[in-house]
Amino acid sequence: MSNTCEICGKKTSFGNIVSHSHKKTRRTIKPNIHKAKVEYKGQVKTINICASCLTSGKVKKVV
Repeated sequence: MSNTCEICGKKTSFGNIVSHSHKKTRRTIKPNIHKAKVEYKGQVKTINICASCLTSGKVKKVV
């Protein structure tokens, strides 16, 4: 499954893990993506959507 939200475009970002000795190691931060059946632009589709778009009401979830 793709790690990109089809509504807002949120995708995997990268940063650093910083230890006590201040040694830095690369890490990935993944968005909370779900596959959901939603009504978007007048059509019912199954899309990959992040949890923040679902809860904010940007799309209407079909039951």
